Amino acid sequence: MEIAPNLHQLTIPFVVPTPGGNIPRFVNLFLYTGERLTLIDSGVAGAEQQVSRYLNEMGRSVQEIDALILTHSHPDHIGAARTIRDLSGCRILVHAAEREWVEDTEQQQRQRPVPGFATLVAGPVPVDQVLRHGDCLALDAAVQLTVLHTPGHSHGSISLWDQQRGCVICGDAVPVPHELPVFDHVQQSLASLARIEACNADMLLSAWAEPVRAPAVQTALLEAADWLHRVETVVQQLAGSSMPDPLELCRRVVAELGLPPLAVNPIMVRTCMACL
Repeated sequence: MEIAPNLHQLTIPFVVPTPGGNIPRFVNLFLYTGERLTLIDSGVAGAEQQVSRYLNEMGRSVQEIDALILTHSHPDHIGAARTIRDLSGCRILVHAAEREWVEDTEQQQRQRPVPGFATLVAGPVPVDQVLRHGDCLALDAAVQLTVLHTPGHSHGSISLWDQQRGCVICGDAVPVPHELPVFDHVQQSLASLARIEACNADMLLSAWAEPVRAPAVQTALLEAADWLHRVETVVQQLAGSSMPDPLELCRRVVAELGLPPLAVNPIMVRTCMACL
């Protein structure tokens, strides 16, 4: 759907296979349709088919994609990047701290094991441009974005400030209260929320939530910060002064937070460790 002039949101459903059953998920991609096409995140492997169908309905083609900007390197954001590049020859842009995992997905799978990783990611893809905080991307006469480094969810997570449309595309930098919290550094996540808030945006576009429009943007950011504080507090209280078994701590945290049993997984273990 078109959510602002020349800016579209595509929602890609997928499942994460786990020994306890499939976890249904989705990820939002964002597409700028000026003279050239710019895609923000690629979705999981196979998402290129939905992107192609959407573009064809507008009389455009996936071959016209000029730039693919990755907000970070996790599977649901880079999974189709290799295929989209093969189809379009587009440039791949990502923060310096994420480059290694984009260009070496096997290393990412070893260092951050995710159930079903091989089914979610089509493969590695070379990076053409490394992004840093404050970079101004003049991708088209109708598309000018400012890069915000918003780490926490991952070390090189970025958000994109579109001042012309008054929106911030934030990837996974803004957690959804009462949903699975995923981050590598809780204090960095909180600082990133403050950096996004300082934009005073009229619209917040997240990879895992519906668009949030003013005046609800500030409320959403405050609620996200409260959720991070809640997770951190619960982890530290249950861990106590000793270093507990990570998996057992994760089980106790999940129960205390009221999350579903499938939330006891390697990603949530990583989150718990990030609070200690």
